[in-house]
Amino acid sequence: MEIRAPLTGTVLRVLVSPGEWVRASMPVVVLESMKMEIAVDSAFDGVVTEIRRQPGDLVQAGDVLVVLDSATPEGT
Repeated sequence: MEIRAPLTGTVLRVLVSPGEWVRASMPVVVLESMKMEIAVDSAFDGVVTEIRRQPGDLVQAGDVLVVLDSATPEGT
């Protein structure tokens, strides 16, 4: 499952790390666009498998930011 940029902007912060479990509605990346900070939330529950963009990267709407696996978190 892929979390994509909703708009064109610059990545300010990546709030998750590979291997981390995230829930739907949890913010995973913060973008800056037109001097505003926009939190990009996960639409899915899952484990972060890949971070595709880093702080300072310019992204276009639709670019993949983070990839999740739908596996359950360890210990559950």
